[in-house]
Amino acid sequence: MKKTIEITSERNHIYRQRVELDGFDDLFVDVLEVAGGENSGPDPHDYFDLSLGACKAITSMMYARRKQWPLEGVSVRVNRDDSEERRGIYRLDVEMTFHGIEDPEQRARLEEISHKCPIHRLMTSSTVEVTTRTSVEA
Repeated sequence: MKKTIEITSERNHIYRQRVELDGFDDLFVDVLEVAGGENSGPDPHDYFDLSLGACKAITSMMYARRKQWPLEGVSVRVNRDDSEERRGIYRLDVEMTFHGIEDPEQRARLEEISHKCPIHRLMTSSTVEVTTRTSVEA
C-alpha cells in the first residue's frame, strides 16, 4: 500500500511544519525553543516514539479482542534515552498496562504480541530505504 504524506513549512513560524494526511485534520511538527523552534507541536522524535507505543497498544487490543479476553484498554509509557543518538544508539523503554487483564499469563502474552506490531518490527528488524530528491516549484 502506498500512501503520501505532505509536509509544508508554516508561514510566520520558524521551523513549524504542517502535515497533511488524507482524511485527518492537519498535524503539526516543531522543535523545542532550546533548538530554535517555538515548541508549538511534537518534534519528529516524539512522532517516532509515539508511533511505537500506539502500534503496540493497537496490536495488543486486536489480539485480545480475537481471543475474547476482557481487555478494557491499554496504557503505554514510552521513555526515550537519546543521550547516545549521535553514536547510533537510541533507546526506547516501553511500559504497558493492560487494563482488565488479571491473568499474568494473558498479560505476558499481550506483551509478547506487542513485540510483533508492525512498527516494532520495522524499527528492530527491517532495512529501511530512504530516497530523497529535490523538485522544482511548479
